[in-house]
Formats: sequence, structure tokens, C-alpha cells
Amino acid sequence: MKYTLILLVPIFLFSDTSFITPMEYASQLYKNPRGIGCEHCHGINGEGKIVARYIDKKKKKIFSGPVINNLDFYVFNKALNKRKRGMPRYFLINSEIKALYFYLQEQKERKNDK
Repeated sequence: MKYTLILLVPIFLFSDTSFITPMEYASQLYKNPRGIGCEHCHGINGEGKIVARYIDKKKKKIFSGPVINNLDFYVFNKALNKRKRGMPRYFLINSEIKALYFYLQEQKERKNDK
């Protein structure tokens, strides 16, 4: 059984057929790229979201994920490859970053069409 799987893995990795569409793949990446999904902090469509309200040193504070569906690709790509306070590092490859970016653009367009 183990050897059968080893022989079949290259077929699935390098075949042209896919079980999901590029948009389905991008949607899954957005919802759960490497643990916690982007939507938890940036909202379902990348519109930004308040994650928590808290008090620090007797001052009210808000922790939120910024709007990311209005960024150009260069800024989006750079932000995902840079360590930021509160933002997990996902170590995404270029094709994953492109998929996420185009997913957000599609979601934004669909929302505007309604």
C-alpha cells in the first residue's frame, strides 16, 4: 500500500486535471492558509474587521485587521512577506499569494455587483 501511494503521488501532483477550480483553491487558502484564516482578521471579503476590544494600562484599545481588498498586488505581496505585529507569518509561495489576491479582487467585484 505504501509503495502504491508513492507511485501515485507524482500523478496527482503533476497532472493537468484538478478536482477544484482555481477560485475554490483560492477560497480555501483565504479561509485557512496555514492554521488561522485571513477572514478572521480581514473579514469575509477583505474589508477589514475588528478582532478584539481590550483595555491596556487603563486605555481602551482595538485590535483590528486592516482592509486588504483595495491594495495593489505589489503592496499585498510585500505585506504577506513581511513580519507585522499581530500578523502570523504564513510562508506562502508566489502562486498562493497570487491566488489570494485574485480571490479578494473577485470577492470585491461580486460585492460591488450586488
